[in-house]
Amino acid sequence: MKLVLKIWRQETPTSAGTFRTYQVDADPNMSWLELLDHLNAQRLRNGQEPVAFDSDCREGICGSCGLVINGRAHGDKPNTPACHQRVGQRRDGETVTIEPLRASQFPVLKDLMVDRSALDAIILAGAYSDTDTGTAPDADTVGNTHDVAESALDMAACIGCGACVVACPNGAANLFTGAKLSHLSQLTIPARQRRDRARTMTAAMEQFFGPCSLYGECAEVCPAGIPLRAVAAVMRERAYAPKSS
Repeated sequence: MKLVLKIWRQETPTSAGTFRTYQVDADPNMSWLELLDHLNAQRLRNGQEPVAFDSDCREGICGSCGLVINGRAHGDKPNTPACHQRVGQRRDGETVTIEPLRASQFPVLKDLMVDRSALDAIILAGAYSDTDTGTAPDADTVGNTHDVAESALDMAACIGCGACVVACPNGAANLFTGAKLSHLSQLTIPARQRRDRARTMTAAMEQFFGPCSLYGECAEVCPAGIPLRAVAAVMRERAYAPKSS
């Protein structure tokens, strides 16, 4: 199948970017990343500069493939990363726009690559746990039931791609932050630092990101399927952690 690609090209973070048009012959089974690989191979053969984009595992678990396809984070298929969305979903001869994640918190580095360190700031603020060194407790003595473990793992599935921020009209990161807070607060050892974590992580979130207005677009694009109830965890955890504690 033939596709016309309008791809955002930007040489440096401070330079003005623009859309460039490319025509490609694509296999319908290609993912969007594989299509960019195909285009870049063609450009390199012709001595032209390839399109810069982020890529890593291509298995839907690393969160690197941050693309906006036709104005939607990752592409048309809900809750699916760009590396798993197939170009065969488009019509033969169709024009497809590919651009970087569009959020003020994610400045463009080059072409389709953006700086997502604002999300890292939330993680560094407290999305970890530590405990005294010594003999590890027996696994059977840790009071996590199967249901609690499954619920925590559901929230831990967040891959930190940033699609939720891009989809939100306010540029909020509440789905991302709530998933991290909910994941750790449910488990016995990380829950010991629940109050401090809630304060520091929500403070970092509010420093870099906008307020949540419960539009719900974040959950619709999340490739990990993080449910909208994760947003409620932000308020719940913050309420659980008064400043005086």
